[in-house]
Amino acid sequence: MHYQDRLRVGAAQINATLGEVDANLAQHLDTIQDACDQGVELLVFPELSLTGYGLGSRVMQVAMPLEDPRLRELALACREMQTVVGFVEEASPGEYYNALAILQDGEIAAVHRKLNLPTYGGLEEGKWFTHGSELTHTPVRPGWSTTQLICADLWNPALVHAALLPRPTVLCAPINSASGIVSDDFSNEQNWALNVRFYAMTYGTPVIMANRFGPEGQSHFWGGSRILGPRGELLAEAEEREMLITAELSRTAIARARFELPTHRDADTPLVRELMAGYR
Repeated sequence: MHYQDRLRVGAAQINATLGEVDANLAQHLDTIQDACDQGVELLVFPELSLTGYGLGSRVMQVAMPLEDPRLRELALACREMQTVVGFVEEASPGEYYNALAILQDGEIAAVHRKLNLPTYGGLEEGKWFTHGSELTHTPVRPGWSTTQLICADLWNPALVHAALLPRPTVLCAPINSASGIVSDDFSNEQNWALNVRFYAMTYGTPVIMANRFGPEGQSHFWGGSRILGPRGELLAEAEEREMLITAELSRTAIARARFELPTHRDADTPLVRELMAGYR
């Protein structure tokens, strides 16, 4: 099989209107068309991009089963471009997930349900959502695959390690990060940049981080969406506004980074499993 060496990727830094799924859907369709016109092959929207973040008890009103025709409409619009969209999934009556729909070729290729639901500071997702329990790993093009983690998933190092052990070529990181939401002393703006750069460099894995930009109630989402290469280098960064950023990734560059720093090869999973066996 011939592997293509280059992959054009994008991050859509938009601002969702809280609870207005149809209005947000229209914005998604416009952005998807823009990305397709630019030759993007992998596009990432922010966490809960179809609904907004501070839903509270409105979670039930905006939730969608996978059969919802609006997801089908988005999937058809994406054509061959793999697109990661944030939504509230209704798995059964009263069971709701902060989820990602991974869309490609007119279908839902996979769904990632958020694993680590933060309930600290100004965050209270554990009140409204059910925890996910599985990782995702989806092919994009020959030689290219993705895994997806949502926001606080990336603040649990063990989850990131587990997600990257299957050796995806790209880590998609949709987030919803507002200034000061954790505490006055915790800088989301600085610490997110450190977080994703560390994982990109350590695992030789490019990261597409898509955050929102703009207000929602009393919160301000600071943006900072970025695309990092396999050494943690900054390939593209969004300005302080809604915009689409793109970059070109190189499979050869990923191979070189992983050959020089063989984190995957030396992970020693049996030893880690043995050391963890005594902890709950």
